[in-house]
Amino acid sequence: MTADSSSTHPFSTHPFSVLTAHPAGLLPDTLHRRVAPGTVLLRLRTTSARDGPLDGAWWPHSRETEIELPALVTALTEHLGPLTRIGLDTVAWDEAPGRLIIDGRAVRIDWSPTGDDTVLVTRGENDHFALLVVPPRATRDAAREAMAKAVLAGNSTEARQILIDTGINPERAERRAKWHPRP
Repeated sequence: MTADSSSTHPFSTHPFSVLTAHPAGLLPDTLHRRVAPGTVLLRLRTTSARDGPLDGAWWPHSRETEIELPALVTALTEHLGPLTRIGLDTVAWDEAPGRLIIDGRAVRIDWSPTGDDTVLVTRGENDHFALLVVPPRATRDAAREAMAKAVLAGNSTEARQILIDTGINPERAERRAKWHPRP
């Protein structure tokens, strides 16, 4: 099944879609399917080497933490184990709770005005994973390209530069979202 041109998020119909890196030039077939409501749009690096600035990428549907984070934490927990903390940029999100109860576990939310287009996920006491956050209003093609670059083996490009290189202007995308909310 292929995504129609009006679909913003073209990845998968599975409840939690974790897309992983594939050999150069090959992307999973799920990239061309429509997304069911609530699907987590996430790509993680598949190598054990943690040598770059990013471990994956996430494309949330909105900037509402209480809607977006539970699905992200649930999907990540399936692959990484229990998470203890999430670090978010105060400027990029609509609300700023100090913690959320997700799947019966308390997850602490740390806030800082970093403006670095990432979310920092902590597993255990000190095992951090940095994910590129693609703005919700990014185009389908630009988001797909940014997510692929974030998980590319040997990537040394910071999140903001990946967004710029793929034609996503984070400030403009978010400003536009504030004036033109999703229907």
